[in-house]
Amino acid sequence: MRRKGLKILARNYRCPSGEVDIIALDKSTRRDGRTETIVFVEVKTRSSDRYVAPASAVNGRKRRQISRAAGYYLASHDTGDYATRFDIVAVVIREGEKPQIEHIPDAF
Repeated sequence: MRRKGLKILARNYRCPSGEVDIIALDKSTRRDGRTETIVFVEVKTRSSDRYVAPASAVNGRKRRQISRAAGYYLASHDTGDYATRFDIVAVVIREGEKPQIEHIPDAF
């Protein structure tokens, strides 16, 4: 995430509404004439994607929980006019292989 220019604001953010794996600030959106973007990231890790991709585990229930936690974060922090975005990072770690990492911006 850092290599893509995102500044990590929080990891494993927990609140009464739930949790978010990573909260980051994407300053690159400012270059497009827009405001900076606060990104809420769900990370899913699996040892195989043979039967189902890790990103598919972020179902409707999980998305609602992340959205509620994001709302709590935004309400309790000075986020001003920042835009928001929800990303997924899917990681597959097979034994003896280098991890495969897929970043899915604006996933939901």
